[in-house]
Amino acid sequence: MTKHLATAVLLALTAAFAAAQGDAPPPPCSADAYRQFDFWVGDWVVKTEDGQVAGTNRVERTLNDCVITEDWKGAGGSIGRSFNMFFSRDGRWHQTWVDGNGGRLDLEGGWSEDRMTLSGTMPGASGGEVLHEISWTPRADGTVRQHWRASQDGGESWTDQFVGIYSRKGADSAGR
Repeated sequence: MTKHLATAVLLALTAAFAAAQGDAPPPPCSADAYRQFDFWVGDWVVKTEDGQVAGTNRVERTLNDCVITEDWKGAGGSIGRSFNMFFSRDGRWHQTWVDGNGGRLDLEGGWSEDRMTLSGTMPGASGGEVLHEISWTPRADGTVRQHWRASQDGGESWTDQFVGIYSRKGADSAGR
């Protein structure tokens, strides 16, 4: 009788465990919106549009796949890091960029048409607010085009700050 009771208890526990697994909530940050920036994840060599190496960038998912971190190393010695996340409460992507010169830029936005576009303002060096807009466009050849522009007149006119082409390390001789 004890053997039968133990078997019955084991079957009941197995059934309860299986039922609980069916009711388990999905993992955090698993909705499709959290995957919109995945095209940027990887180890990259970044070149200017005229082919000059601008630097390298390592972009990876961290913190239970809820955050994308970027580690930038510029060819001229600049360094920086960004933290990127989709925030479900406002339905937008947010980026905080910090660099080795004490700079910080906070951006927000989202996926639109064929690119991720984030924007934000910060005080200008000579006063006033400067609007920054950065877009990342995945391309058919596996590269990503980043376009960073700034406006000192609220978006009436723009000046390019940086245009770079991201190629995965190992995809060309510059990345090896």
